[in-house]
Amino acid sequence: MTGSDPKTLGRRVKELRREAGMSQSDLAAAMGRSESWVSQVERSVQPVERLSILQALADALNVPVRELRPDAAPVEEAEPEEPQGSNDLDGLRVALTGHPALGSLFDLPPAGPIPSLAEFRQQVDEAWTLTHASSYASLSDHLASLLPSIEAAVRHAPASDRTELHALRAKAYQAAAASFTRQDQADAAWVAADRALQAAELAGQPLEVVASLFRMSHAFMRQQHMEQAEQAATSAVAVMAPRSEAPTCPPEELSLLGAMNLVLSVINAKEGNRGRTHEHIHRAREIAARLGEDRNDFDTEFGPTNVEIHAVSTAVELGDAGLALEVAQHVDASALSPERQSRFLLDVARAHAQRRHVGEATAALLEAEVLAPEQIHDHHLAREVIRDLVQLSEPRIPESLRGLAERSAVG
Repeated sequence: MTGSDPKTLGRRVKELRREAGMSQSDLAAAMGRSESWVSQVERSVQPVERLSILQALADALNVPVRELRPDAAPVEEAEPEEPQGSNDLDGLRVALTGHPALGSLFDLPPAGPIPSLAEFRQQVDEAWTLTHASSYASLSDHLASLLPSIEAAVRHAPASDRTELHALRAKAYQAAAASFTRQDQADAAWVAADRALQAAELAGQPLEVVASLFRMSHAFMRQQHMEQAEQAATSAVAVMAPRSEAPTCPPEELSLLGAMNLVLSVINAKEGNRGRTHEHIHRAREIAARLGEDRNDFDTEFGPTNVEIHAVSTAVELGDAGLALEVAQHVDASALSPERQSRFLLDVARAHAQRRHVGEATAALLEAEVLAPEQIHDHHLAREVIRDLVQLSEPRIPESLRGLAERSAVG
């Protein structure tokens, strides 16, 4: 199917969804897709060229395919579908499906040349660079190629290389898990985190195992499985906390312990437990003070600044907008990744929205959008606060907020 304007399709999907009285999450559920995918379709970021997907969209909206795209061929006339690119993490989901290197079990040679260890190191670093930049489209393509390659390598490489390959494999899957979580695809995040955990153990890297549990906890939180999230985090803290009392405890281990306490603070905030939330924030502050600097061990970005960012986030979660804004005044997140800076500004916007400060909230979101547009356009919390701000502003919606809502396909 060619010759159609993707912008027209995106607008048409949005119009028909609204006419059907459906939210983006309703349409996503009917399609078996993520809400971020629907948002990207409506923003014309995600192309819909495959007839099967177009038909599924039409079925979910209860309209003929030609209502969506007049030039679409009838099903019986449709030409064979060509593989299409993806602008979210669909390609990575496919790469994660099934056994990661089934051919190796049947002694089949790798499909192509195996990169060197140095090349794998560079590719894994690039995966995390894209993750921290919230560049999910590029990350999907990158990891969809990297993961099968490293899975084949670890099964065919000399024994002397396998330990490091397992460690790199763990880091690559952690990047996948972190990104799936941020894109509201917690089921895939769980799979990726579990594979990271197994690879870390085979590498003989217990701290990488803990880092994988950190990713798994976030995946469980996104699935609203708070008991499992807490179990994953608590199991790590129970082992690491006594070890941290030693003056010689390595900073990398302290970073992971601090990061796990931040996970527990978020879990307790989501459950409305103020006392335990503040207790874990306090513990994380103590650990950050021992470190004395912002670090990025195991790509957690743990340090004094990230602790205060979580203090803002948990205060918002508990409905303490005043405390959140008070803490935020003293936070300088400029040295952290675009993803962390953007998420901090999103929480600032949420706090302002709780106070009905439409202008301040919109300004924070616009600043966050510059830093990490994909995160603001696709994150469920960002879309929620944009919807709230639009409702608060009606009938006189500021043009800057209206534009942000359009770019995020919020309706």
